[in-house]
Amino acid sequence: MKKAKVCVVGYGNVGQEAVECIRQAPDMELAGVVEIRSVDNPQIPVVNTIDCLGHVDVAILAIPSRDIPKVAPDYLARGINTVDGYDIHGGSMVSLRNHLSECARQNGKTAIIGAGWDPGTDSVIRMLFMAIAPQGITYTNFGPGMSMGHSVAARAVPGVKDAISMTLPLGYGRHQRDVYVEIHEAAEFDEVAQKIKQDAYFAGDSTRVTRVDDVGKVKVMGHGVLVERIGASGTAHNQRLELKMSLTNPSATAQIMVSAARASMRLDPGCYALAEIPPIDLLPGNREDLVCSLV
Repeated sequence: MKKAKVCVVGYGNVGQEAVECIRQAPDMELAGVVEIRSVDNPQIPVVNTIDCLGHVDVAILAIPSRDIPKVAPDYLARGINTVDGYDIHGGSMVSLRNHLSECARQNGKTAIIGAGWDPGTDSVIRMLFMAIAPQGITYTNFGPGMSMGHSVAARAVPGVKDAISMTLPLGYGRHQRDVYVEIHEAAEFDEVAQKIKQDAYFAGDSTRVTRVDDVGKVKVMGHGVLVERIGASGTAHNQRLELKMSLTNPSATAQIMVSAARASMRLDPGCYALAEIPPIDLLPGNREDLVCSLV
């Protein structure tokens, strides 16, 4: 079996986990890591440009969501499939899909966006719930736990030295954001807090910003989600569907991205959200064996 050569772009929490997930995949080979920072890991090839890695089939973009629109096209233009964990919901996801679609098709390659657990696998679950109960309301409740996307957004605010954003579920799709920040000596805490609250990641939720001396003392990687749908199927109006997960955020995100990298090798050129991909394509092995064992 020919193994797909996969590289990881970015070696933060998700990137490190992605490396391990690739190593455990029976149909993949780690091509290396692209990272501009110094990385002390002699067991993996780390370079500052993809040109140093030779042939690569898929690039897993373990970078901040706001960097995806400018980074992904470069890899697609080089003839490399891309997978990202873009986690900004709503219209911006559609805009990114449109942005990458033309580039992917022109180069005969595949881009998969939003390949995390939300948006991502939770999106798939929400669709399945709607298929079971077409009429109704779905509530997605995150936490309690660390949001990587929100934490990255908080760290990008001028004056912030380090930050972590915790998501606290208030029920029925409402959330509280608790942000803990270390700030630089010259920064004003009140100004930093205001900028965080005004960021698009936080503007839609109640947000509390707390100054701490060491973010490491409050940092945890755990997270969770409860997806609930109250709906109707035919004449039955008492349908109640739930998915509940407790997980380690970077590990789960990385594993989904690696599974999506596998699917990218099986799709026609273009850009896809995770929910558009047949779930069977995320799994190793041939379809006939999987159908026999899972259906």
